[in-house]
Amino acid sequence: MPSLQALFLHNNLLYGQISPFHCNSLQYIDFSHNRLYGQIPPSVFKLEQLRALMLSSNDKLTGNISSVICELKFLEILDLSNNGFSGFIPQCLGNFSDGLLVLHLGANNLHGNIPSIYSEENSLRYLNFNGNQLKGVIPPSIINCVNLEFLDLGNNMIDDTFPSFLETLPQLEVVVLRSNKLHGSLKGPTVKDSFSKLQIFDLSNNSLSGPLPTEYFNNFKAMMSVDEDMDYMRTNNLSTSYVYSVTLAWKGLEIEFSQFQIALTTLDLSCNKFTGKIPESLGKLKSLIQLNLSHNSLICYIQPSLGNLTNLESLDLTSNLIAGRIPPQLVDLTFLQVLNLSYNQLEGPIPQGKQFNTFENGSYEGNLGLCGFPLQAKCNKGEGKQQPPSNFKKEDSMFEEGFGWKAVAMGYGCGFVFGVSIGYVVFRARKPAWFLKMVEDSAHQNAKRLRRKNAPRNGGRRY
Repeated sequence: MPSLQALFLHNNLLYGQISPFHCNSLQYIDFSHNRLYGQIPPSVFKLEQLRALMLSSNDKLTGNISSVICELKFLEILDLSNNGFSGFIPQCLGNFSDGLLVLHLGANNLHGNIPSIYSEENSLRYLNFNGNQLKGVIPPSIINCVNLEFLDLGNNMIDDTFPSFLETLPQLEVVVLRSNKLHGSLKGPTVKDSFSKLQIFDLSNNSLSGPLPTEYFNNFKAMMSVDEDMDYMRTNNLSTSYVYSVTLAWKGLEIEFSQFQIALTTLDLSCNKFTGKIPESLGKLKSLIQLNLSHNSLICYIQPSLGNLTNLESLDLTSNLIAGRIPPQLVDLTFLQVLNLSYNQLEGPIPQGKQFNTFENGSYEGNLGLCGFPLQAKCNKGEGKQQPPSNFKKEDSMFEEGFGWKAVAMGYGCGFVFGVSIGYVVFRARKPAWFLKMVEDSAHQNAKRLRRKNAPRNGGRRY
């Protein structure tokens, strides 16, 4: 079939090796989701007109990815994910073609470094190396991928700080850097409207520290408006459509979404070393479906503003140092399916009604001060009346504004000076008469009381 241009055999049960190709006119190959095994035949790399090579999810395709693949100058889509490919990623993949839109090598056995050079003219929109054994740092030249919408480098061994240069990429909607060795703090934006289109932000299972990036949250404009677009995230303006896939921890389970809707909005900063308070600005991210801040060292109280996240389906704050009461505003989260507040320092009555009537003990365990349904601990009379959580904020601000360490130091200093001055005046006057008279009168009265107390009653004996 010398005139064949497209061969789509995906989503079948085809078994065996890939046969050599001799159709020089072939532009699209899709053998994904089958049971193929062996290596990619060298003849594939001689198909000069090839625009899309999709061999994902065959499980048993093996061998190295040859650098010869970089000779396919018209390639737009390369998806070899979910296979058994090993060795190094060819470094030329970052800059061999200005027309490459999709590069998906996730879920293989690749090691070494991420390709370090990305040309300034590249058109890359989807870059996914998730689930390999890649080391080193995240290359700063990714800043040249100005059309990048999706970046997933999760589940590798990348040892780096947070790549703040990503904030300059105006089209970025998905950033997944979970389960690496990232460290240091998130210093906040340096450019205007950074991450304004972000829908998924996953930095979980790293060693990031410092306060939560409040300044970034204020820039997450796309998360502030509810997007009712139920379409799947995909590349546009292609002769063949390519639907994006992503791997996320979803409601407690790690799941690979072979396709996901644009409206799937997620913020996951769990399993790090973040400290400080939960920012009130999180309440602005009204399109959030999942919020996970668990396994950090967050303090203070649960922000009542989280009650504004009316689309939220999963809220996980477990294993922090959060104190105070559960704000009653959370009862209004009518889509909430998963709630985990366990192992904190929460106290008081558990709010009742709506979704809160469906949660079990596991949502609250490890908080010895909590009471009420579904726990066995009953609340004391009057304790069931919820106090507005805003009191926490009021008390915090009063302490910060009126009773901070500066005020205490000033009071202590004034009292010390006043006491020393009075003592000096008294003793400089060499025991003034009024002072001696006051002391002597007091001693005389005490002696009289003592004699009356010890006097014998009703003829009793005195000892």
